[in-house]
Amino acid sequence: MTSTETPLNSPATTADRRRWIALAIVMTAAFMDLVDVTIVNIAIPSIQRDAGASVSHIQWITAGYALAFAAGLITGGRLGDIHGRKRLFLIGIGGFTLASALCGFAVNPEMLVASRILQGGMAALMVPQVLSIVHATFPAHERGKVFGLFGAVVGLGAVSGPLLGALLTEWNLFGLEWRPIFLINLPVGIAGLILGRRYITESKAPQALKLDLVGVALVTLGLLMLLYPLTRGRELGWPMWGYVSMAGALAVFAALVAYEKRKTVRDGSPLVELSLFKVKSFAAGIAVQTVFGIALGIFFLVWTFYMQTGLGWGELRAGLTGVPFSIAVSMAAGLSVQKLTPRFGRKVLQAGALLMAIGVLIYIWESERYGLSIAPWQMALPLVVMGVGMGLIVAPLTDAILSEVPREHAGSASGLISTVQQMGNALGLGLVSVVFFGTMSDHLPRAEVGAAFVDAFQNALIWVAAVMTAIFLLMFALPKRPAQHVEGDETTPAVAVDKEPELVG
Repeated sequence: MTSTETPLNSPATTADRRRWIALAIVMTAAFMDLVDVTIVNIAIPSIQRDAGASVSHIQWITAGYALAFAAGLITGGRLGDIHGRKRLFLIGIGGFTLASALCGFAVNPEMLVASRILQGGMAALMVPQVLSIVHATFPAHERGKVFGLFGAVVGLGAVSGPLLGALLTEWNLFGLEWRPIFLINLPVGIAGLILGRRYITESKAPQALKLDLVGVALVTLGLLMLLYPLTRGRELGWPMWGYVSMAGALAVFAALVAYEKRKTVRDGSPLVELSLFKVKSFAAGIAVQTVFGIALGIFFLVWTFYMQTGLGWGELRAGLTGVPFSIAVSMAAGLSVQKLTPRFGRKVLQAGALLMAIGVLIYIWESERYGLSIAPWQMALPLVVMGVGMGLIVAPLTDAILSEVPREHAGSASGLISTVQQMGNALGLGLVSVVFFGTMSDHLPRAEVGAAFVDAFQNALIWVAAVMTAIFLLMFALPKRPAQHVEGDETTPAVAVDKEPELVG
């Protein structure tokens, strides 16, 4: 149902309007997930005080979500390819909303831990469908604008979690203490469920695929063996079994690759589509995404410790300090995809990596110069420079990774993107124990805590700058120019399956 010119109220025009509404819905869901990853950290003291949570409970409240999320992402993406991305998105957002309610009304720490694990699993069904729906619904010539918006959402979500968590905890709405940080998801999730059912167009892989249960088991086992020791290693004192588990994860991943090759030949329905790694833009982009995740994992955690423990700032002051960063990421993300990347190609991403490294070096200089007396406004310059750099990377990188991916594998590819990002974050969190906590004594006098945290912060940022330099070099493997998408006509969104044909223009 396409034509060169369409009346204002024609079906094609209606379809165009509806898919932009659908985009707003899936972007809101992505934002909700990004916020939920970080919002808990700021409310930990309130959870300990009000719910009586132990240190072990707190570790599992944060780690349980991350582990369930990372372990299920690839499977969630593939399920969308098989059973429909709209269907899995609705199941995911419905389950995420229910799990958020269970978190908010948890009667004890054990219930909160279990609900957070469920919340992470539901996020693993929901999040991969976001990029898949975009990839299947929008033609190539419009995806730059769409991924620019996605980059802005990532930037906002990165620092909105701590700020929102600080506000909700400090306001103590209805005397509920920490509970509103979860309950705020309820109206958003219910609205997303109702509107998504109406406006999102269904799509799935054009060929009948089957879920690879052996692949699911292997990828889940491998990720848990790798990420669990990294997530809990510092708290447990890096036991030997952790190193054995991480080494064993490599053997599991090797077995996964061998099995998936046989599965591809046998019935063409592997969980991980290995042919994707033959696409240069995808393979190079995945490598960059992984290392980028390491840098972000280190920075955001040590930044939080630096402000709240080292400088002694309250939750709200620390949260507000990140606002310039968020604004800079959002503005640069839209500009990079729509204006800069089409003209300058991968140089834009490399400029972003260099800007982030420069911003980090400025931060180190300011931290050294002002010490414990540094003010939030003095942090604005390095944060804006870093934010602009991150904005130049996040949106065009996603577009570059997915640009040559066939639509039938969009879910699998999206799951892999999110998975390697989570793996990178986990590696970064593991390195924090070395580059940050490893530089200070475990038994510091109270008077020396601030100075020790400032020194540790500077040391950690040196590592972040080094990682950003490595990312700059890795980006030479990306295509020089934005690739032309391989899936046919660029003027019409390709949707494999649609129960409401009048929505497809």
